[in-house]
Amino acid sequence: MSLALPRPLGPQLRAALLRLPLPVTGLALALLLLLPLIGLRRQPRSNAAGLQRLLSSAALLQSFGTASGQPLPELWSQRLGAARAQQLWQRQPRLWWQFWGAHADAGAYLVLPAELVAPRPTSPLPAQALRLDDLVVVAPDPLALQLLQQQLRVRQRAPQGLEQRCIALLGQRESVLWNGAALGQMLGPLAPLALALQQGCLGLDSRGGSLIWQGEASGTAGLLSAAPPVPALGPGQALAGPVVLELEGRRLGLLIQGLLASQLLRQPLAQRYGLGPAELPLLQRTPFRLRLREQPTGPFQAGLELELAVGPDRGPWLEVLARTRKALLDQGLMEQESGGSGQQLQRPGPATSLPLSTWQREDGTVVGGWRWSLPRGGGSAQVPRLLLSLGPAPAVSGASAGQAAQGADPGSAVVAPGGSSADLTLRLRPAALARLGLLPEALPPLVRRASQVELLGLSAPADRRGSQGPQLGLAGRLELGR
Repeated sequence: MSLALPRPLGPQLRAALLRLPLPVTGLALALLLLLPLIGLRRQPRSNAAGLQRLLSSAALLQSFGTASGQPLPELWSQRLGAARAQQLWQRQPRLWWQFWGAHADAGAYLVLPAELVAPRPTSPLPAQALRLDDLVVVAPDPLALQLLQQQLRVRQRAPQGLEQRCIALLGQRESVLWNGAALGQMLGPLAPLALALQQGCLGLDSRGGSLIWQGEASGTAGLLSAAPPVPALGPGQALAGPVVLELEGRRLGLLIQGLLASQLLRQPLAQRYGLGPAELPLLQRTPFRLRLREQPTGPFQAGLELELAVGPDRGPWLEVLARTRKALLDQGLMEQESGGSGQQLQRPGPATSLPLSTWQREDGTVVGGWRWSLPRGGGSAQVPRLLLSLGPAPAVSGASAGQAAQGADPGSAVVAPGGSSADLTLRLRPAALARLGLLPEALPPLVRRASQVELLGLSAPADRRGSQGPQLGLAGRLELGR
């Protein structure tokens, strides 16, 4: 619904009003102003208004379209009863919604157009239901209904920026909106790694065995910025061999900013490894690639590799490694070092030798290490990358780590699989991760069964050199049949 301002009074009508006695003129002007307002009050508010009021109560809000031949959703039968649910489903509403509150254990709320369930203000509502503008919300139980009613009494600010765009999306097509509470429930202890995605929305589209999405996300609530650019999603590219997760980005701060927000982590980083306020910006702005490799044999289910494009000035990183070496020795680990020396890497120009450090426990079990590697296809002019590993020893061949970023300078672009430029690219094999017990249990079943998921994130050009971008445009796909 759009609100249009009345047209200016014509000269003849204005002259006629001026000739009328003052009380009559006042009455006429009052009618001209009040009649449109009376019409607005009689006209029901749109679904968008109802969805706006649900925004503060919903941690996860999803819209669904209907099509002929689709089976009756189980949630409809649970909330409405089988007979009434079947009757209403046959009328095929264009869109319907479900949402979860901050406490997901309460169950999902069913949201339907009021014209479908109770077309008149006096129409009876289902049990545990309330009318909300042009919507009817059916709660999972009386306690959940009471909680929602209490939340709706609180005065709410009007959604703006990202929130406003997400509400409009939910009223137009199949889509999903989330906030930090939902992300925390689904990711559990991994949620701090997704601080840049704390709230957002995605429009969804099914194509064969794939689910395609586009949207936006932010790490800051209440942003009024314009929508960020959406990355181009190229052809899908499967992860190779034992790699079950790969994440690469323009700057490491996009991944670790949530972790660094905790004093419990910042304090040992500063005291034990010398990564204090002066050194952390160096870490945050470095392009990176992180990989998780399945290990069929040995003491570890998987090994973690972090490759950093440290740039031509390797001196600060050698200092960090020296402090890390001391901390690991203090913990009783033993080092085996091979290759060139760290002093050779401090000299300007190309590296001629690539030192390797492997760390193991007293029983001989290797628990990780680091090495300097050359990008794939590297020559004498290539700048080494620093490869850190947890679990098995780092790969001996620099080519096995792949190209972490397409340039060593901080803030350089990362070419995503498929060729599009993105600030963040995530690819994972959820079914393989679930088999290893490495996937959060609370993720939706559709995600857990997927053979591969790909997610691209792109920030506005003005935000790319900061330690974190306020908003990311998102695109991605979920594959079921690969």
